[in-house]
Amino acid sequence: MMLFDSTLRKELSRSFGGTLTVILTIVLTMMLIRTLGQAALGRVSPQDVVLLLGYTGLGHVPTILCLSLFVAIVATLTRLYRDSEMAVWFASGVSLLRFLRPVLRFATPVLLMVVAMMLVTWPWANRQSSELRARYEQRSDLSRVAPGQFQISSNGQRVFFIDKQSPDATTGRNIFIVDQRPDRESVTSALAGRIEVPDEGSRQLVLRDGARTDLDLDGTTRTISRFDSYRIRIEERAITQAETQRPQARSTLDLLDDHEPRARGELAWRLGMSLAGINLAFLGVGLAQGSARTGSAWTLMSALLAFIVYFNLVTLSQSWVNGGRMSLGGALLLVHGGMAAITATLFWWRVRGRATRGR
Repeated sequence: MMLFDSTLRKELSRSFGGTLTVILTIVLTMMLIRTLGQAALGRVSPQDVVLLLGYTGLGHVPTILCLSLFVAIVATLTRLYRDSEMAVWFASGVSLLRFLRPVLRFATPVLLMVVAMMLVTWPWANRQSSELRARYEQRSDLSRVAPGQFQISSNGQRVFFIDKQSPDATTGRNIFIVDQRPDRESVTSALAGRIEVPDEGSRQLVLRDGARTDLDLDGTTRTISRFDSYRIRIEERAITQAETQRPQARSTLDLLDDHEPRARGELAWRLGMSLAGINLAFLGVGLAQGSARTGSAWTLMSALLAFIVYFNLVTLSQSWVNGGRMSLGGALLLVHGGMAAITATLFWWRVRGRATRGR
């Protein structure tokens, strides 16, 4: 039996490594395309693309590990069925339940990693991503301006354009600003401008040699004025802790002390993915089947469909708890207890059917 255990674990290791590499490459490629698209739209900083990709990838690693483990178990055991090796083991007195021991010994480190990452790494990665996004979205109006591009201020009321910047980052040339208010619209242009920080600490944009045109939206009044010097206050808002502390970014210990539905829903997701990894390891052994004539494609497709349905049920249970329609314990029992019952029924059917054929 030592040969049986070591051979099976070696097969699982090879299959798991290859599956993890393929899935991780696909997911990271999709995330990279999405992050680059957000950077092109101005939603994230181009300098933070790699960092944000790393944080986002860390958050998805538990799901990738669960899927890779599940596919590796199904693919390995299906190959044993297809090559008639399972028939040899069954003829030697090895039951289907006996396969659980080497499978669980192999899966235990992966499942422990999934639990640790869901409870610790997942909130940390979400917190870092939220801070990066918030810091970029709440930057000052002038920091949004890029030479030769129209940029919108944080409150959406101003549009900036700078034709050319000097080597000094606090100065610019050929400045154009459109300020839209509920009752009027202002257009300001200047040959040059610079940033000043008065004693009170609020940053100001000082324009030089320009003109300002004010127009009422009803079109009745137009005012044109010229100036040698004109000051515009730059609105800045500090990032508050509440803005970055979404339930996804809060630690698991904080969520345990919070009985709000959103906090309970986030716990349902974290605990649910941990329990899902355990159920999927058992389910993979029960689902695996095949023969030399039928092949393994249909078995793998059925396994992927089962994973998608299970994953969506975990997400749905989170929304149930978020909406207050179900308690945390009830959602976990319904989804994961139900999947455990289905897995046990599948094992009973497979073992009973083999015993019947043996007679």
